[in-house]
Amino acid sequence: MANVLITPSVLSGNILVPPSKSAAHRAAICSALAGGKPLFDGEALSNDITATCRAMRAICGGGKAVQIDCGESGSTLRFLIPVAAALGLNAEFIGSGRLPERPIGVYLDCLPRHGVLCNTQGGLPLTVSGQMTPGRFELPGNISSQFITGLLLALPLLNGDSELVLSSPLESAGYVDMTIEIMREFGVTVQRAENGWNIPGRQKYRPCEYRVERDWSQAAFFLAAGTLGGTLRLEGLNPDSCQGDRAAEQLFREFGARVEWEGSVLSVSPKELTGIEIDASQIPDLVPVLAATAALCRGCTRIYNAQRLRIKESDRLFAMADGLTKLGGKVVETPDGLIIDGVPLLHGGKAEGFNDHRIVMALSIAALKADGGVTVSDAQSIEKSYPAFFEDYNRLGGKANVFHMG
Repeated sequence: MANVLITPSVLSGNILVPPSKSAAHRAAICSALAGGKPLFDGEALSNDITATCRAMRAICGGGKAVQIDCGESGSTLRFLIPVAAALGLNAEFIGSGRLPERPIGVYLDCLPRHGVLCNTQGGLPLTVSGQMTPGRFELPGNISSQFITGLLLALPLLNGDSELVLSSPLESAGYVDMTIEIMREFGVTVQRAENGWNIPGRQKYRPCEYRVERDWSQAAFFLAAGTLGGTLRLEGLNPDSCQGDRAAEQLFREFGARVEWEGSVLSVSPKELTGIEIDASQIPDLVPVLAATAALCRGCTRIYNAQRLRIKESDRLFAMADGLTKLGGKVVETPDGLIIDGVPLLHGGKAEGFNDHRIVMALSIAALKADGGVTVSDAQSIEKSYPAFFEDYNRLGGKANVFHMG
C-alpha cells in the first residue's frame, strides 16, 4: 500500500499522454486472435492491459481448458467471456479487488441460450464451457458497453450469422464505435442495423500494423490541471477520435477554460470558471476528474446519469463526494450523480483513494488548489491504468511524494 502527499503547485509544460487503454484492450485481443505479433513489446504496460495480454496468451495457447486471471480489469473479463465461448473453450475466469463482485448477469442470461454452460455462484470464479452457437442476441442498450463489445468481438468467429439487438438506446456509444473501427482494421466487419448490428459469421481476424492512439480519458486529468492553473500542451491526441472521452475537450471549454488546438497540440489554460450541467451517460470515466474541477468552479455543477459509477472499482460517486468534502468541498450525492457548489480553494487534509486509480488521480488534481498539503491513500492503484502518472505530474512542476506503507 502507498499514500501520496500532494503539495499545492501549478502544472505547466508539454505532456504526451499514454496510449488509449480502451483501444489497447481491443487491439490486443484482435491481434492475438489474428495470430499477429504482440503490440506492446518494450512498453511499460498498465496492470489492466497486462491482464488482457496474459489472458490472450492463455486463450490462444492451444489448450481447450484454460484459467484466465483478469486481475482487476472489468474490460478483460467482459470482453473475453464470449470470446472464450466462441472458441469452444472450457475457461475459468478469476479476478481480484472488486472485480469478482462486478455484474456479469447479462452473459448469464444470454449465453446459455446459445449453447454455453455458465457455472458461477453469482460472480467470480466463473466457468464457461460448450460451443457458442450463432443467432439472435438481445441486450439492453443502457448496460455497460463492455458486454456489447465482448459479443461484437466474438460473434464473427461463429459458424453462422448473428444479430445483436438493443432493446433500449445505447449508452457509451463511443466505446462501441471504437470496437467496430478496430475490428475493421483487423479485417472483421459488422453491419449496422436499425436497433443493433448484423454480424456475418465465419470471419477471421487478420494481422495488421496497428498503432494505438493516445488516451483522451487520461488526457482529461491534464486538461483539468490546465483549467485550474498553468498552461499545459497535450501532444499526440487525435481530434477525430471515436473515443467517447474526447468530449473532455468541449466540457473543459464549457467550464470556461481556454482550450485550443495549436496544430496537432491541444493547449489548455485557465480563465474564469463557472459550473455546468453534465450528462454523464456517455462519459462515465470522466466523472471523477470533472467533479474535481467542478469543486473549484464558481457556482453549481450538476452531474447526472452516472449511476453506473457505483459499481466500478469503487463507488465513484460516493468516493468523490467523500474525498472532496473532507478537503473542504461542497458536494451532495444524488442517486445518479453529484451536485457540487464550487469553492475558491480546498483545504489541506487527508482523503481516501478507495484503491481506485481514477479517484486517486482526480483528487491529486483537485489538491493542486488547496491551502495546504493533501494526502491521498492507495496511490499504488494508478498502476491499473497509468503507472507513470505521478512521474509525469512531477515533471510538469507538481509536488507529489509517494511513500509506501509498511
